[in-house]
Amino acid sequence: MAEGRRADGAQTLERGLLVLRMLAESPGGLTAGEVAQRMEVHRSIAHRLLTALTRQDFANRDAQNRYHAGLAFFTLAERVRPRLLDLAHPVLHEVTGELDATACLVVADNDHAVAVVVVEPSGPGPRFSYDVGNRDPLDRGAAGLALLAAGPPRDGEPERVRQVRETGHLVTHNEVVDGAYGIAAPVATPPGERAAAVNVITHRADLADRAIPVVTRAAERITRSLRGAGA
Repeated sequence: MAEGRRADGAQTLERGLLVLRMLAESPGGLTAGEVAQRMEVHRSIAHRLLTALTRQDFANRDAQNRYHAGLAFFTLAERVRPRLLDLAHPVLHEVTGELDATACLVVADNDHAVAVVVVEPSGPGPRFSYDVGNRDPLDRGAAGLALLAAGPPRDGEPERVRQVRETGHLVTHNEVVDGAYGIAAPVATPPGERAAAVNVITHRADLADRAIPVVTRAAERITRSLRGAGA
């Protein structure tokens, strides 16, 4: 019986975290019915989860009965915000301004490269759509291979990863998104922190070569800042 209660508690916790993630990824909010539909559970279960999150201020309900991520979610996220994000933001803004292309910071999460900072050009021209939370495979594409190069050497790793360690950058084409170029450079993060890399994404072939020194310098600047912040 105790074992069953522990299992039920773990399932409830997992469902609650899933609802919180849904709310954070839905700027327009979600109704209890929409949450239930996405989770494939009865509406009463979704309502109980939303009520529990609301009591703890991790969710709030507006006048249209739509739920949004609550203040506690944002304040907690701000308290544990990695310094890497704050150091990367101004650097990526400069990269985007210089290249007029989407720039992002990616970190390794199991077998994926996850975008944690994304800066898009502010002008009226075409943009490469890329969002915070976007996940790409580690074993292909500039971002993923640069993250592998940011970590320690491993037996049997791709030859391109070794090349990134030697050159400090990588350019790929058509590996993750058709027609897209990725230009990435690894960031040397302190021991115990996730591997990170600067990545620029564009459909323009002429921009790929021009972006190499810009991306490489950006990764080096973030690396130096991390070392200084840790001093």
